Amino acid sequence: MNYKKIKIGIIGLGYVGLPLAVEFSKKYDTVGYDINNKRIEDLILNIDTTNEIEDFEHIKKIHLTNNIEHLKSCNVYIITVPTPVDHFNKPDLKPLYNATENIAKLLSKNDIVIYESTVYPGCTEEECVPILEKISNLVFNVDFFCGYSPERINPGDKINTLINIKKVTSGSTIASAIFINDLYGSIIEAGTHLAPSIKVAEASKAIENEQRDLNISFMNELAIIFDKIGIDTNDVIDAASTKWNFLKFSPGLVGGHCIGVDPYYLAFKAEMLGYEPNVILSGRKVNNFIPLFIANKVVKLMTSKKIIINKAKVLILGFSFKENCPDFRNTKIIDIYTELSSFGIIVDIYDPLVDYTAVKKNFDLDLIENIHATQYDAIILAVKHDIFKSINFSLLKSKCAVLFDTKSFISRDLVDGRL
Repeated sequence: MNYKKIKIGIIGLGYVGLPLAVEFSKKYDTVGYDINNKRIEDLILNIDTTNEIEDFEHIKKIHLTNNIEHLKSCNVYIITVPTPVDHFNKPDLKPLYNATENIAKLLSKNDIVIYESTVYPGCTEEECVPILEKISNLVFNVDFFCGYSPERINPGDKINTLINIKKVTSGSTIASAIFINDLYGSIIEAGTHLAPSIKVAEASKAIENEQRDLNISFMNELAIIFDKIGIDTNDVIDAASTKWNFLKFSPGLVGGHCIGVDPYYLAFKAEMLGYEPNVILSGRKVNNFIPLFIANKVVKLMTSKKIIINKAKVLILGFSFKENCPDFRNTKIIDIYTELSSFGIIVDIYDPLVDYTAVKKNFDLDLIENIHATQYDAIILAVKHDIFKSINFSLLKSKCAVLFDTKSFISRDLVDGRL
């Protein structure tokens, strides 16, 4: 396949797909498809609710559509749809299956299908390829080819952007692997790493996030232990960090679409093979407990100040899963909210970065727009958005209010407790 004849179809224009479509459109004819027509309409009007794109000039080069038939003339398809988990923390592959079925209807001889969605090792070849073969009536690795290149997007990060992060690539044959590696290499300034197989590329993505999840869970468990001892976790970390080989991680809430989800995919595969992934699941258990720990710690601090818990007012600052980002997928703030509410506490949440309408739709929550309308008995700094630096916390809280900092973001002299 000649580069001059390449036409790329990006399926899914979220945090992963849109930056990818923008970069490919600078060199290739590119079609960007999303099932959400509102997303397409917004992008045409230069509105990006993910805040990942600042230069909208290049978006004009993309053929934006919610009509799957408009991808029919493409010969390279890149699938970037979400891969969440269900209520039982099992992989929910419905979006992946749906996207695969749609592309299978369009496949022609010599086409290439590349997956970027996070999956467990083996998913592309064991789950997606059979769908492509059955619907297209084409033969895998004879009539069409597949590849896997795990996304490494870091939402809200304006330094480590798509082109500045080394890209892992893979293909189902030697020739297709080289083609896919060269294709990504043409837009990724940081370079590429060609993995020996699709399964290896899939596994590399799984352990990237799993490693971080486990490191944070260790710090979270230490935070719980040190709280019982009566010492500050951050003081301990600062002291330990003076050793040259100590890895400095911090405790915190673990949400989002990657670290808080991807470990379950690897655990699912391990269990399929008859192995109980104890370390992976123990890390998830600790990190899922932290929102409850924070809520109960705040209640204890309020009690120590003789604040009447029932009908007390608490403000949570932040709703997205990480700082300076509007993405609230798998946010753990909702768990803090639910636990506090169970005590009869009136809880307000403030986060000007997120889409209030979307929060209402997904959680039936009305976030507040003015944090100065009332005084609070407790304030929880849950997400360290830069915009929160300008808040005068002494004016915001009542005379004996509790101020709890989950991110070591506020001056230590002001806080009653921190994670």
